[in-house]
Amino acid sequence: MVLSHTDSIRLFRSSAPYINAHRGKTFVLMFSGEAFEHSNFANIIHDIALLSSLGVRLVLVHGARPQIDQRVALRGIEPCFKDNIRVTDKSTLESVKDAAGSVRAQIEALLSMGLPNSPMHGAQIRVCGGNHVVAKPMGVKNGVDFENTGLVRRIDTEAINDHLNDGSIVLLSPIGYSPTGEVFNLSHEDVATEAAIALQADKLIAFSEQEGVFRDDGKLLRTIELPDFQALAKKNQLSIEPTVGYALARSVSEGVVRAHCVSYQHDGALLQELFTRDGTGTLVMEHHYEQLRSANIDDVGGILKLIKPLEESGVLVTRSRERLEREIEEFVVIERDGMIIGCAALYLYPDDGCAELACVATHRDYRGKQRGERILEAVSARALEAGIKKLFVLTTVTAHWFLEQGFTPAGLDALPEQKQTLYNLQRNSKIFELTL
Repeated sequence: MVLSHTDSIRLFRSSAPYINAHRGKTFVLMFSGEAFEHSNFANIIHDIALLSSLGVRLVLVHGARPQIDQRVALRGIEPCFKDNIRVTDKSTLESVKDAAGSVRAQIEALLSMGLPNSPMHGAQIRVCGGNHVVAKPMGVKNGVDFENTGLVRRIDTEAINDHLNDGSIVLLSPIGYSPTGEVFNLSHEDVATEAAIALQADKLIAFSEQEGVFRDDGKLLRTIELPDFQALAKKNQLSIEPTVGYALARSVSEGVVRAHCVSYQHDGALLQELFTRDGTGTLVMEHHYEQLRSANIDDVGGILKLIKPLEESGVLVTRSRERLEREIEEFVVIERDGMIIGCAALYLYPDDGCAELACVATHRDYRGKQRGERILEAVSARALEAGIKKLFVLTTVTAHWFLEQGFTPAGLDALPEQKQTLYNLQRNSKIFELTL
C-alpha cells in the first residue's frame, strides 16, 4: 500500500507522542536464527537503526540454532537432544562458537552499512559486545550430562549500561563464559530474558514466526495481562512458540513492564507495534490490581454513584437508573477493591460506520495514572472488533483531554443523522472525532 502525501504526514505526526515516550528507554530485542535467515531481516535491521537514531537504548540478542545445525551436519556430528535441549559436547561446542560468531559478524556488518540512498545512510552505528554474560553449566538432569550447555548465571549490567550510555547498540550472542574460563552454549531466550530483567528494561520485544500470540480459537491477542496469559497457557489455549511464550511471561513476572511479540516476517512490524495506537502484534503487561472489564447489571449502583457529581456539575448528561440498566452492556468500568472508579460507554452507529464515546468518568480521588487512557484503549478495541473505524464524542468541559488523546474538532455534520436531531443546542457541546 502506497500512502498519499497527506497520509504520510498524518502518520508521522501521530507517531510523535511515541517517539517522545520511547526516547532514552531501554529495549531488549530477541530474534532467533530463523529470523536472521529470513528475507525480511534486512528491513528489521533498518528499523533497529531508526530506533537507535531516535534515542532508544538497544540490546540485541540473537539466536543461532539452524546455523549450529548446519555446522554440526557439515562436521558429521550426530546431534543429541534431551527434552528438546541440545547436549553440547566438546566437538559440538566448536560448531556453536563457529555459528554464533558468524551470525554475530554478519549482524555487525548489516548495522555498519551506510550506503547513499539507503535507509541507513549516515547512521554510523556503533555495535559493542564482550563477555557480558556469565554462565554456569546446566549440569546433569535425569542422568544426562549436558556438558557445555549452560544457563545464565549473571548479566554484567554495568558494562552494558556503559555502552548504552555511550550511544552504542549492545549485541549479545547465545554464548556465556564462566569464571573458570569455560565457554557455554546458551539459549538466546534465556540470555534475552535475563538481560531484560537485570537491566530493568522498559520492554522485551520478541520476534516470532507468528504475527503475535493467538488464542486456540484463532483470535490474535493484541493486549493481555500476565495472569490471563499464564492461565491460558496452563490450559494449552495459546498458540505461540514455547520459548517465546516463556520469555514474555518470565520477563513481565520479574518486573519488565511490557513484553511484545511481533512477526519477523512482516515488514515494519516492529515500528507499527511501537509507534501506532493499535500496534500489530501482542503486548503482555503486568497485572493491574484495578480491573478493567465490561460492565454488568450489578455495576449500575456503582456507576450512578460515580457519575452523580459530574451530572450535578453539568459535566455529564443526567442518566436515570432505568436508562443505565437498559444500556449497561454498552459500558466498560474500572473496578478497584469492589468500587467502580472509572467508566465509559460506547454506542454503535454501524450504518454510519462510527460510534459514540460517552459518559467517560473517573473518580476524583483516582484521576491520573492514565486510567482514562486505559478506558479509551478498551473502548477503541471494542469498536474495532465491531468493524467501527471512527469514534466521536460530545463534551463541554474536557475538550483538552480528548485533544491530547488524538481527537480532532469536528462539526455537527460529522454526527450520524440520528444524533444530529438529538443535539442539544442549549448545552452547546463541542464535537470531536478520532479515526481508529
